[in-house]
Amino acid sequence: MPVKSLRQLLTGEDVIQLVIRLGLLALLILWTLYIIRPFVPILAWSGVLAVAFYPAFSWVAKILGGRPKTAAAILTLITLGIVLGPATWLGVSAVDGGRELAHQLSTGDLTLQAAPESIKSWPVIGPTLYELWDQAYNNIRAVLREVAPYLQPLAGPLLVLAGDASLGTLQFLVSVFVAGFLFPHGPRLVAAGRAFLSRIVPAQSEHFLELGGATIRAVAQGVIGVAIVQALLAGIGFKLAAVPSAGLLAFIVLLLSIVQIGAFLVLLPVIIWIWTAKDVTTALVLTVFLVIVGFLDTMLKPLVMGRGLNTPTIVIFVGVIGGTLAHGIVGLFIGPIILSVAWEVAAAWIRTEDRTAAAKPNAMPPADEAR
Repeated sequence: MPVKSLRQLLTGEDVIQLVIRLGLLALLILWTLYIIRPFVPILAWSGVLAVAFYPAFSWVAKILGGRPKTAAAILTLITLGIVLGPATWLGVSAVDGGRELAHQLSTGDLTLQAAPESIKSWPVIGPTLYELWDQAYNNIRAVLREVAPYLQPLAGPLLVLAGDASLGTLQFLVSVFVAGFLFPHGPRLVAAGRAFLSRIVPAQSEHFLELGGATIRAVAQGVIGVAIVQALLAGIGFKLAAVPSAGLLAFIVLLLSIVQIGAFLVLLPVIIWIWTAKDVTTALVLTVFLVIVGFLDTMLKPLVMGRGLNTPTIVIFVGVIGGTLAHGIVGLFIGPIILSVAWEVAAAWIRTEDRTAAAKPNAMPPADEAR
C-alpha cells in the first residue's frame, strides 16, 4: 500500500478530521477523569492493598486448595477486623485529641503539664530534672501566652483535618472491600498492566512492571505497614498509661514513622511523664513496652521490605504532605507509595538510557572494518 506524501496528509479535510477526532478523544478522557475523580483515592488505595497483600492472598488460596474467592473473603475480613477494631479506635481518639487541641488554640487556653513534685525524690537526676522541667514549663507558658493569638488561625485547619479523618475511615473501608474483589482477578490485571506498558516502553515493560510491584510492596509493608503497627502499639501503651491525648500522640507517632524520623521523638517524653505519674512497677513495664515499640521499625523493616529501597526520605516526606493535601487522610498513605513508584521507575529508566548510550559507541565497528 503506497504511503501518502506529506502534502496529502496535510490537506484541509484530513486536518479537520484529525482535530475533531483528537478533540473528541480529549473530551472523553477529561470527562472520564472528572467522573472518577472522587474515587481516585479509593481506587489507588485498593490497588496498593491488592499488590501489597497479593503474596498473602496466594498463600491462603494455596492452603485452601485453590479457592481464590474464599481466600479473598478471609483476607478481606481480617483486614476489616484490623480497620474496624484498633485502627478505628485510634482514629476516634486522634480526632478527639485534635478537636480538643483546636478548641484550646481557638480560645487561647493552651496549657502544659507542670513538673510533678515527685521528681525531686528521684536519685541523682531528680532535682536537676525537676529544675529543668520547671524552667521549661514557666518559659514555654510565657511564650504561649504571647503567641496564642497567632496560633488561633491553626484551629480551623485542625478541625478540618479532624473532620476529614471520618471520611478517611469510610474510604479505608470501601478500599478494603474493593481490594477484596481485585484479589481473584490479579493475573488478568497484571496482564492488562503489562499490555499497557508494552505500548509505552516495549523493551522495558516487564522490568518496570516488576519494579512497580516490588516498590509498592516494599513501601506499603516496610514503611506504611510498620508505621501503622508501631502507631497502634504505641496508642495501646499510651491508653494503658492514661496519657492525655493518647490518640493524637499515636497519630503523631504514625506520621513520624512514615517520614522516617522515628517514634522516639514522642515516646521519650511520654516515658518521662509515665515515671512521674505511675508507680515504679507500672512505669518499668510500660517503659520496656514502649522501648520495644520504638525499635520495632528497626527490627521489622529488614524482614518485610525484601529488596533494598533506594527512595530518598525527602520523596516519602513530599508524598506524605502532598498526598494529604490532595486526598486527605487516605492520601497520607497512598502519597508516598505513588511517589516512590514514580521515583523508582524514573530512576530505572534513566539508568537504562545511560547504559544504552554508553553501549552505543562500543557497538559501532571501526571505520576500517566497516569498509
